[in-house]
Amino acid sequence: MQAIARSEVLSPRSRRASRAFDDENLDRLSHLLDDCFRVPGTRIRFGLDGIVGFIPGVGDVIAGIASCAIIFAAWVRGVSYVTLARMLVNWGTEVMLGAVPVAGNLFDIAWKANRRNYRLLTGSLADPRGVRRRSWLFFGVLCAIFAAMLALPMLLLGWLAVHLMHALTAAAAQ
Repeated sequence: MQAIARSEVLSPRSRRASRAFDDENLDRLSHLLDDCFRVPGTRIRFGLDGIVGFIPGVGDVIAGIASCAIIFAAWVRGVSYVTLARMLVNWGTEVMLGAVPVAGNLFDIAWKANRRNYRLLTGSLADPRGVRRRSWLFFGVLCAIFAAMLALPMLLLGWLAVHLMHALTAAAAQ
């Protein structure tokens, strides 16, 4: 008598690391980092990200590393690269401006990059084309702003050079 071997089919959710990237866990993480506490009597909410940032030197690094979990989960779950780049811009903005001593912590409380990134993740999975389109529009505007930031000093320098040349020729003519 021969035993029949049956293969066991496991769903993708039963893999070891995939449970950590469930919507419920990622929502809980973004809530914990950005808005789990409330200032009594106000609508102002803040999370561990705003608190840990007060630890000099390492606070912003710890908060930045914790924020990377949502971006990594988005990559694992197949979010488009342009949306991942937009998430990285949110994260980078929070890390760079959050590094400023007290004002950076207030910025972290107001910006809430983790909640933004979680919304981008869930929105991208629900409506990939819509989020991708908005992400490309975001980067178009961002590129236009950077181009203006580069062009403005050059235009100012050109204007200054023209006026300086006019002044020098007028002084040499006298």
